[in-house]
Amino acid sequence: MSNSIIKTKSYDFARNIIRLYKELSINKKEYVLSKQLLRSGTSIGANVKEALRGQSRRDFLSKMNIALKEADETEYWIELLIDENYIDIQSGEKILNQCQEICKILNSIVRTVSTTT
Repeated sequence: MSNSIIKTKSYDFARNIIRLYKELSINKKEYVLSKQLLRSGTSIGANVKEALRGQSRRDFLSKMNIALKEADETEYWIELLIDENYIDIQSGEKILNQCQEICKILNSIVRTVSTTT
């Protein structure tokens, strides 16, 4: 159940990150931080998808750990972009909350699989 939830949430999040990247690069002319955000924010779902097709439990856990690290990094970029006024507070809080929810789910998956391995 959690796997399908994280797959859907990380995919939807990646789409929101792409939209935010377009907004930042076109309207704010911000290219460096937004590119980092795009890379890490879309990587979460890619790693989740790889994990779900993992060849072993160890492979699954490794990819989910990578997805969690990318989610943590994405959270950092969002916070930085909010603090530097590239993203308004209201929009920023919404995507930040979405990212933090993904972090919690991934953390739970990693902990559960780690304790059963």
